[in-house]
Formats: sequence, structure tokens, C-alpha cells
Amino acid sequence: MADLSHVDGAGRARMVDVGPKAETARRARASGFIRMDAGTLDLIEGNNIKKGDVITVARIAGIMGAKKTSELIPLCHPLSLDDVQVRIELDRSLPGLRVQAEATCVGRTGVEMEAMVGVLVTLVTVYDMAKAHDRGMIISEIQLEEKSGGKTGTWTRV
Repeated sequence: MADLSHVDGAGRARMVDVGPKAETARRARASGFIRMDAGTLDLIEGNNIKKGDVITVARIAGIMGAKKTSELIPLCHPLSLDDVQVRIELDRSLPGLRVQAEATCVGRTGVEMEAMVGVLVTLVTVYDMAKAHDRGMIISEIQLEEKSGGKTGTWTRV
């Protein structure tokens, strides 16, 4: 068990000490999507959802979610993020919305969790705002697309 970074010699969960690690530029990008009825997508596109501007509110929620990641994920280090960008695109082929979140910082640990939480909170916010029109929406395939920085360098989903 001692070889696992988040487990001590007695098998107890612990936070990893990142103090000795060098600070490097870190970046991570994650993605996901939400499927919905075509009519619901039309309402979102036309800004006709009664709760307000779904795209703008969801984007802000995703940024806020990324910033709060360490409060949501046990043992996750709080990071001083340099930037979080959330992109939301309409996709008629789903039909639904595709979301990408990118987080960057200079630090001792990566920002993969922040990027993924940014995507998740964005998608859940879309669901919340549009659920009166479509309770059957499906949030799917939240995944890390790429990360860079740190000892392990760059990783990209193929």
C-alpha cells in the first residue's frame, strides 16, 4: 500500500505532500456533453428558457466549479488557478451541447481535476436550467483530453 500516493503504510487515505515538487506550468483540458430533445436545444439557442441565458450561466458555473474543486474532491490540493476557460457549443447531431474546460496554473500539482469539475458543473447547470422542458437529458463522456506540465509531461487522448 505504501506505493500508492494517497495511501499511507497502514492503508489509510492521506493527502500527498507536494511541497518538495518543483513548480511548473500546468494545463489540462477536459470535455463532455449533454444530450437533449431537439426542441430543448432550440429553446436554449433562442435564449427562451425561463430560468435565463443557459449558455452564459452554465459557463460561469463551470468556471466557479473549477475554482472550488478542492472543496468537492477529498484530498485534492487547493490551487491558485491562472485561468479557466469554458467553451459550450451547440451540436445538432447529438442533439445537445458539447463542453470543453481548460484550466491552467503554475504549481506543484496538476489541474486535471479542475478541468473535469469545470465540465461537470457546466453540464449539470444546463440540466438544472432546462429540466422543466426535458427531464430526460443525459450527461455523458466527461473525460480528460490532454494535460501538460509536471514530472510526467504531456499526455493526450488519442
